[in-house]
Amino acid sequence: MNFIRQFFGILWVSLSGAAQRTGAVLTIIIGVACAVGVLVSMLAMGIGMQRQAMEDVRADRVILSSTGARDIQSSIPRDVAVTARDLPGIKKGIDGAPIVIFTSLIPIEAHRRVTGIRVFFPLMGTTANLIQYRPELRLTGGRMFQPGLHELIASNPCRRQFTNFEIGDRRSIRGIDWSIVGHFDEGHTLQCVVYTDVDVLMSTFNRNTYNQVSVMLQSPADFTAFRDALQANPALRLEAQHESEAVQEDFRELKGILDFASYFVGTIMAIGATLGAVNSLYAIVDSRRRELGTLRAIGFGSGAIIASVLCESLLFALPGALLGVALAWAFFNGLSASPFGYNFQLAVTASLGLIGIAWALGMGLAGGLLPALRAARVPVATALRAA
Repeated sequence: MNFIRQFFGILWVSLSGAAQRTGAVLTIIIGVACAVGVLVSMLAMGIGMQRQAMEDVRADRVILSSTGARDIQSSIPRDVAVTARDLPGIKKGIDGAPIVIFTSLIPIEAHRRVTGIRVFFPLMGTTANLIQYRPELRLTGGRMFQPGLHELIASNPCRRQFTNFEIGDRRSIRGIDWSIVGHFDEGHTLQCVVYTDVDVLMSTFNRNTYNQVSVMLQSPADFTAFRDALQANPALRLEAQHESEAVQEDFRELKGILDFASYFVGTIMAIGATLGAVNSLYAIVDSRRRELGTLRAIGFGSGAIIASVLCESLLFALPGALLGVALAWAFFNGLSASPFGYNFQLAVTASLGLIGIAWALGMGLAGGLLPALRAARVPVATALRAA
């Protein structure tokens, strides 16, 4: 009798008797579903964060920062920033000036409306042509801040999540009252973003350098010429990145933390589910000792028995995986989260579903290995004594 026929014969007999072992089978399915559901729902945080960050990225926007530094660590002198406006490939606005904005970041604090928890986020000082660079920014109330004045415009998530962000409210920053004069939406972001005049901000905090320079190109194809011209001027000491590259780099560390936490917790859950599967499969094998001994006695090989038990374990793990992915999608897809003060919606994607299924099959394989070896070693004498 060949291996394939033995394998399918044993597997069919085993699966046809699954109804008599409902408790053991449900233990495997539920354990796997819980482990997969937790893993997929936690990984959905990293995917959701990255998806939101990349939704409003444009290929014709470039971020300049000082070499080897990013965000607040970057430092660009005023004269260097002004020189960057003359580089080739930069798009000009309706006023004929290059669409280049200078940005300075200062951390400020706010308190959540419900809990009162203090959260820090950057106040972004920028130049007046911000809307030309970010056309997705749309004022929904009030007006734009005026250069030279201590005025702020806040995104609508600020108004919904934190106190003292209504139009007309005043916020004390560095001992000075700053007025909220406008609300805006900015693409798909759920973040609290606050803008003000960069010169006023830098004067208030006694700064002489920008953190970054943002440029809009005439077309994405002009990036190479722009970057080459930048590198050809050693006095600038700046590096240029596509907006997508800069955003991914900004969130790489946070996404790494979220993914590590997801796999750490998922591994602990997987170990528990695997041990549960091992115990259940051991019980199934023990209940079939006479049957397995009989199969050995009539010529069924150990290899076919091992393969059939492993396949049985995988088949029990598969519905658990599908159930876990379905539950994660039903309860967590689109759910808002704010770890580390960053707000986004969880995204359970098809790729995460495949990861969950692969994770479950790994648990099924690991959980079925020892019981399969035990099944293959059932002595023929067991069947003969039972007869």
